[in-house]
Amino acid sequence: MTTNFAFTGDDDAASVSSKQLVLLASICSGILMCKLVYDFAAYISPLRFNAYPKLDSKVRMEWNNRGFSTFHAVFVSVASIYLLVISDQFDENVHGDSVVNSTTSLSEAVMGISLGYFIADLTMIFWHFPTLGGIEYVFHHCLSMFSIILSVTSGQAQFYIFIVLLSEATTPFVNLRWYLDTSGQKCSKAYTLNGIALFLGWLVARILLFIYYFVHMYFHFHQVKQVFPLGFYSLLTVAPVLSVMNLLWFWKITKGLIKTISKARHRE
Repeated sequence: MTTNFAFTGDDDAASVSSKQLVLLASICSGILMCKLVYDFAAYISPLRFNAYPKLDSKVRMEWNNRGFSTFHAVFVSVASIYLLVISDQFDENVHGDSVVNSTTSLSEAVMGISLGYFIADLTMIFWHFPTLGGIEYVFHHCLSMFSIILSVTSGQAQFYIFIVLLSEATTPFVNLRWYLDTSGQKCSKAYTLNGIALFLGWLVARILLFIYYFVHMYFHFHQVKQVFPLGFYSLLTVAPVLSVMNLLWFWKITKGLIKTISKARHRE
């Protein structure tokens, strides 16, 4: 099946131009969002957290970086839930077998904002490498950007993209764990409770949700085959790779939680 990359006629040309403007504006908005939240975190943190002024410059930079990654995670999780659950964009009772081709300006704008975030974060990761994360973070961001770009430019398979984006719901717990550790609260009850929340959140959003992804794809494979070739093979390969990464991280999270709970019981 052909994709939406080729257009003919004045109306189609205008549609392409409008789509490109929306995408460009949303990408720029995502980058601007990161900059504003980064600056806000740098401004408010010394006023609210006593540990912040005592940190060295690299740690403060990571503190602010995690501020905008948390903001993006909350934004994209809420947007994904709305598009997947609340709205009828991917409702089969409304769209039938065309769900795989369902796209709206809203969904494209959300993906554009996420692209802006990944561009900003990846730029900082490269600039300060490896302070903000090693090669696994670079690999994760590149895979995510590749998949989003294919989906937003073709208008296909956005349902599956938003399932993967919903897995970002675990990011606030990851960042809170780092914040608590950095501010000297690793032995606190909040650290233990956050560890439990991270374990459960990861189990739901990055393990069970990906299982749902594969099951849905299996039962809707007649729709998946409508996706243009590169997008089709990406759906079959990128998600499994991310799943393996999620499983490895889940193993580390599980070991960390067991260790944290053991220490907490020992202190009691």
